[in-house]
Amino acid sequence: MKQKPLQGIRVVELATYVAAPACPRMLGDWGADVLKIEPPAGDPMRRQALVFNMPLLDDEPTAFDFCGINKKFLCINLKSPDGKAAALKILDAADVLVTNFRTKALEKLGFSYEILSQRNPRLVFAQLLGFGEKGPEKDTPGYDVTAYVARSGILGSFHERGSSPINEPNAFGDFQAAAVLAGGICGALYAREKTGRGDKVTVALQHLATWAMTTAVGSAQYGNKYPKSRREVPNPFNCTYRTKDDRWMVICLPDYDVDYEKFMKIIGREDLFGQEDICCMDALFTRKTNTKVIDLISDAMSKKTIDEWMKIFKENDVPCERGYTPDEMLEDEQAWANDYLRKIKYPSGNERIVTTSPVQFRSMGNPDMIPSKPLGYHTVEILKQFGYSDDDIRRMKEEKSIV
Repeated sequence: MKQKPLQGIRVVELATYVAAPACPRMLGDWGADVLKIEPPAGDPMRRQALVFNMPLLDDEPTAFDFCGINKKFLCINLKSPDGKAAALKILDAADVLVTNFRTKALEKLGFSYEILSQRNPRLVFAQLLGFGEKGPEKDTPGYDVTAYVARSGILGSFHERGSSPINEPNAFGDFQAAAVLAGGICGALYAREKTGRGDKVTVALQHLATWAMTTAVGSAQYGNKYPKSRREVPNPFNCTYRTKDDRWMVICLPDYDVDYEKFMKIIGREDLFGQEDICCMDALFTRKTNTKVIDLISDAMSKKTIDEWMKIFKENDVPCERGYTPDEMLEDEQAWANDYLRKIKYPSGNERIVTTSPVQFRSMGNPDMIPSKPLGYHTVEILKQFGYSDDDIRRMKEEKSIV
């Protein structure tokens, strides 16, 4: 029998788009009972499929399932008195609230941390922010591309110097933020077992990306500058190279001095054994000859295809990888062997591939993955669990407090 680590934990989601909703998606994978409360217009993410070049289909909501798997869906108008009362009743019995509503909006609705924690002292209040709780940008809308990619230095660092900045894949930082917030929630739930009280847990996109950029930020104070050119990488054995068939791959041999002769033999340059100006990192650093080595390796790499080089390097135990494209990732044997990718059968009759969340529990095995449902699909079912009668529900529908 599967042992799901968050079995019995009830999570309420008041969130839109990706970063915050992807967090309850993970908690749901781990066994939590997740109730997603949407407004009458629905989460805008339901309408984002076209942004990702995917069809906008009710019976195949693959794009919405990025974050919608393993949830129950309620549609409640929080601006109506009865809708607000229903949501508060649900939150009074919840273990966790996950939201990315800005603090001012939560205060205006009457769903601030101060109010909710007073009503339910055991509640773990988890908020996904753009720029944090303090400072001049605390009330600024924060999106992945602005707060995570641009403000943290990623936009100004990840491209080859002299080329244009990257357009990173949509929601690149959002999914990372979701995982970190899930970890914080679990920490707060563990602490609650000792103290009996919940906590407020926050993750800011800017903060997370700043943490991810630790090496760049820390070394900047010593003059290390980005963006860089691949032809100026200090260790030529830790660099990207283009192959004969115009594919890129990366090699990662951190100990240049130890691996120098081994690598030169692999690429057919035994004539360079013992060459003083390039045979050790000290020589590369003092004589500025790293570019010379990168250029001669580049020349050698251009003589064989990506498949040929991958075979040669793997046989010689050289850490390396081809630069996979997303369509190649869909067929990655390693990903399928480890349940990183999963096929879901939709009402449309089509099977589509989705990614699984990145924490695996041996006791649980591969998580269930229940596709998302239409707006308000579980509203009546959940309200009845909280004591609402058929007459109550009928009246709330007529008054547009629920959908």
